[in-house]
Amino acid sequence: MNHFFSLDLSSAEPRDADEAWCFVVQEQNLYIDFAQQPGDLGIPRLPAFLLRQHPNYRYIGVLHGQPCYVCDEGEHELADQRLHPTPLRQIIGQLDDDTFTMVARALQVMSWRHNHRFCSRCGSPTVPHERELAMICPACDYRQYPRITPCVIALISDGEYALLGRSARFPSGFYSCLAGFMEAGETAEQAVRREVMEETGIQVGDLRYARSQSWPFPHSLMLGFHGDYAGGDIVIDDDEIVDAGWYRHDQLPRTPPPGSIAHTLIEQWRAPYR
Repeated sequence: MNHFFSLDLSSAEPRDADEAWCFVVQEQNLYIDFAQQPGDLGIPRLPAFLLRQHPNYRYIGVLHGQPCYVCDEGEHELADQRLHPTPLRQIIGQLDDDTFTMVARALQVMSWRHNHRFCSRCGSPTVPHERELAMICPACDYRQYPRITPCVIALISDGEYALLGRSARFPSGFYSCLAGFMEAGETAEQAVRREVMEETGIQVGDLRYARSQSWPFPHSLMLGFHGDYAGGDIVIDDDEIVDAGWYRHDQLPRTPPPGSIAHTLIEQWRAPYR
């Protein structure tokens, strides 16, 4: 797939498209039309000129050759489809990488706009910038851009065994890679070693960067690593996770589904043993 043409997140808004995707969102929900044809995700497609002209709809990029706009469910006025709120987590596995990226962008943009209605410098109401993806304060001219929070996620392995942890918020029996937010001044590698040590008492040796993923819950950028076990016994930090253990590649508990970076890291580690 040529990603240059299938996904474009630049600010240059196309003017010659007949139709456009309209992403209607509310918090972590994407509103979709279940009456669409099989295989169609159900994102409404509307005349592009209507979305360009309407102040409630914000241009966010091009997906599969069509411009994309986003609006909050409470401000959606143009479509007559019967749209239903669907949590993004429920449909991650149905989305290709580019569609997931655009849905994630839509959710993050609207969350950011909702949380930055007032200037963080002087407290005055803000308005959307005409050209940039920014909220601008008419009183002091301060601009606020979408917040991105860097996080690290790592699969630590010792040969045929991998270290997985269970958060209190996970469903019963569900385990995943260890993850956490980066602290001010940290490198990603330092953050991995600190998080793993804090949560499990395990020392991490060599680290290898794997990939990144935008994760709109609500505005994280996940930086994924593979790491080697370097020493230590598991000692759980009850404030961080409720359980952790070493699991053999063919005896894993329930783990994250396809579409998540945790799933990718686990499958990359398991591949040589198949």
